[in-house]
Amino acid sequence: MERRIYPFSAIVGQDLMKKALLLNAIDPSIGGVLIRGEKGTAKTTAVRGIAAVLPPRTVVVGCPYGCSPEQEEGLCPECRARAERGDPLRTAEVATPVVDLPLNASEDRVVGSIDIEAAIQQGRKVFLPGLLARAHRAILYVDEVNLLDDHIVDVLLDVAVTGLNVVEREGVAHTHPSRFILVGTMNPEEGDLRPQLLDRFGLCAEVHAEGTLEGRAEIIRRSLAFQRDPGTFGARWAPEEAALRARIERGRGLLKSLEPSPALVEFAASVATEMEVDGHRAEITLIKAALASAALHGRAVPADEDLRDALQLALRHRTKRMPLQTSRPDPAIFDRLMGKYAARGHL
Repeated sequence: MERRIYPFSAIVGQDLMKKALLLNAIDPSIGGVLIRGEKGTAKTTAVRGIAAVLPPRTVVVGCPYGCSPEQEEGLCPECRARAERGDPLRTAEVATPVVDLPLNASEDRVVGSIDIEAAIQQGRKVFLPGLLARAHRAILYVDEVNLLDDHIVDVLLDVAVTGLNVVEREGVAHTHPSRFILVGTMNPEEGDLRPQLLDRFGLCAEVHAEGTLEGRAEIIRRSLAFQRDPGTFGARWAPEEAALRARIERGRGLLKSLEPSPALVEFAASVATEMEVDGHRAEITLIKAALASAALHGRAVPADEDLRDALQLALRHRTKRMPLQTSRPDPAIFDRLMGKYAARGHL
C-alpha cells in the first residue's frame, strides 16, 4: 500500500525547522539536523515531506548502495568491479528515500555484516550491506535519537562526516560510500543528548506548538482535509511542491560557485568567540549554512536573513549552559550579534 505523504509546503509555521531541512538538502555536508520539540509538532511529517520534494537521484541499476557514476566518493566495490570488467553501468532516476533507523537496531544491522549462510554453505565471506548502505545519497532518519545507544550514534556521526562506511568483520574489510542527510528528532522531556553528540549535528531546530488561534485553526483544517482525501489535498499543493523542488535544484547548482568572503569568515569567527563555543564546528557550519541559504534564495552573497537563520541553527545547541539550566539562548542575542557586527562594517 502506498504511503501518502503530507506536503512539505503545507506545514503551518515551524519555519526554522523547515529551513534547516532545506539547507541540508542544498548542502548535505552541513552535517544533518537535530529537531528538538514536544510531541505533535510535525517533526516526522517534515522529514517525510522534505524527501518528497528532493530532486530525483541518479543511481546505478542493481547497486545495493545507490551509487552514481559521478559521485565524489567513488564507486562501491561491486560497481567498481563491474566497471573494470567492462560491464555497462546502466542508470535510472529514482526518488530519494527516507531510511528509518529503529531504536533497537544492532550495530551489524546498521553498518553491515557477514553472510553466515554463504560462509557455511559456500565457504565464502560475503558482506551484507546494512542501513548505512541504503542511506547513501538519501535521508537517514532517527526518531527519538536521544534514546538511541550512544555507540550507534557515534558510528552514524562518524560516517556522516567522512562519507565512508568502513567495516571489519571476521577478517573481512569492506568499505563503501555512505553520504546521507542525517535527521534526528527528539522530545527533550525524555532526556537529552550528551554535549559531545549535540555538537556533531550540523544544525539544531527547536519546535513548539503553534501559539496563535489562527495558526491552530489552519492546522486543523489542513489536517482534516488531508485525512479526508490525501490525493486531492496533494494535488492542491503540487504547484508549491514543484516550485520548491526547482529551488532546491537551482540552489545546488548555485552553491558550487559560492565562496565565503573574508568578512563572512571574520564574522563567523567573532561570533563563535563571543559565544564561547567549544571547538570550531560552530563557525564552519555557520558559514556553510549561510551560503546554502543564499543559494536557496538565488543570492550570490548571504543577506542578513541568511546569517540570522544560520546563527540560530548552528549555535543554539552549542552554547554553554550552567548546570540545571535547560533554556537555550534568547533570539534577541542573535539579533544583538547581527547588529554589533553590522555596525562594525563586517556585514
